Formats: sequence, C-alpha cells, structure tokens
Amino acid sequence: MSGRLSCVLAVLGLLGSLPLSAQQGGRPVAPEPRPEMPHGASMPRANQGHLPPPPVARSDRTAPPRPEIDERNRINNHPHVSHDEWYGHDRPDDPRFHLDHPWPAGHFTRFGPSYRYAVTRFDRERHRFWFAGGFGFEVAPWDWILAAEWCWTCGDDFIVYDDPDHPGWYLLYNIYTGAYIHVQYLGT
Repeated sequence: MSGRLSCVLAVLGLLGSLPLSAQQGGRPVAPEPRPEMPHGASMPRANQGHLPPPPVARSDRTAPPRPEIDERNRINNHPHVSHDEWYGHDRPDDPRFHLDHPWPAGHFTRFGPSYRYAVTRFDRERHRFWFAGGFGFEVAPWDWILAAEWCWTCGDDFIVYDDPDHPGWYLLYNIYTGAYIHVQYLGT
C-alpha cells in the first residue's frame, strides 16, 4: 500500500506544481500592459468605431423606413446607424411627427458629430434629459421604449443631429449602441 500511496502523492505533487509553472520565481507573471486610452472623449463602439455623418433628407415623403439586411439576410428594422447609413428612420410623412409650430423653444444649434454630450440631469418619469448649459430635451413617447435602458449618465455618449425629415425634431444618437431616437428641444 505504501507504493500506491507514494504514486498517488507523486501524481498530486505534479498536478499541484502545474499552476506554479505559469509563474516566474514564485511570483505571478505580470499581464501585458494595455494601451492607454487618451483622456477625454470615449471611443464610439457602434458604426464600426466612428461617428456617423448627418442623415440625408429623403425626397420621397412616403418612403418607408429602410431596413438593414445583413450578409445572412437577417432584417434589422430598428433605428440605428451602421456603415454610416441611417436605418429604420420613420417615414417623412408620419403624422406622429407633425408639429403645428415646430421648434417652440427655438432651434438647437449645437448638433452634429462635432458636438459630444454627457447627460447632466435625467428625469426618467417624464422622459427628459439635460446637457451642460441647461439644454433640455424630451424623448418622443413612441421612441422611449428604444432608449429606456440606455445608460443615460455614463459619459459623453450622445450626439444630437437635426432630423432632416421631420421639422422640429432632432435625432439623439447613442455612440455605444448605434441606436437613435427622436427628441424635441425644450430650450434652456
């Protein structure tokens, strides 16, 4: 029995030394250093890692939302940007977007990919948010479901675009998800 016990102990000793072979001199091997991200703006994850250009107005007012069809013929109808293409944008003549008095609080002029924003205040119940400087917006009621789970206070994750198809509306683009929603400017 002592021979078997010696064999079992020898095998256990070998197995126990395997984790140590990944260490040098009894100390864990240091992981390779990661490249440092520059301080300031976070890198976009959506749209192949870059900020999209503004959407283009559609000449056909009755054009339905354009879906994205991937290489496996899967259809994505959700509002999002991929390869700088704006997919899922509602029809220009959609009655939900008609405003008798567009821009009641005035025009928001700091839009486009040159302006990145962090939300400084957020009212989940009223679907409203504000950027630094007191610039307030309200999410379209029908788009709230698309954005309810966004991380609204995580950083400079948002870009505002003028909506070329719906006067008085803006598109809020999330640089992490690639999704966008319709918002109205409330003023300061």
